[in-house]
Amino acid sequence: MSFFGEFKAFAMRGNVIDLAVGVVIGAAFGKIVTSLVDQMIMPPIGLLIGGVDFSAYKWILQAAGPDGKGEVAIQFGAFLNTVVQFAIVAFAIFLVVKLMNRMMRKQEDAPAAPPADVVLLTEIRDLLKNSPPR
Repeated sequence: MSFFGEFKAFAMRGNVIDLAVGVVIGAAFGKIVTSLVDQMIMPPIGLLIGGVDFSAYKWILQAAGPDGKGEVAIQFGAFLNTVVQFAIVAFAIFLVVKLMNRMMRKQEDAPAAPPADVVLLTEIRDLLKNSPPR
């Protein structure tokens, strides 16, 4: 098989296609969750903590020069903001997965009806069990 043929066989495998679809859907879902966190959840949290913007907090190691450039700082506020956002995103994903698991469990809880031949064999067994001996 040629190199191109091997590549085509690899790329057209079901797992690769499923993975690609999962990545695209995941990226789109990531945008939804980011929007949820940035525009729906963080504003009320900011209001509750008094409008504090953590991203402005930093530890300046070297002040900026007269031209406003050259500042060296550890921006722990931006890091803290990212950690808080991660925690909220992780909690939102947890809730979505929990909801999906609950929905899947409800579908699995309904027992499937046994096939007709199994029902017939069970009835025959029960009749033989209950019949008087000869």
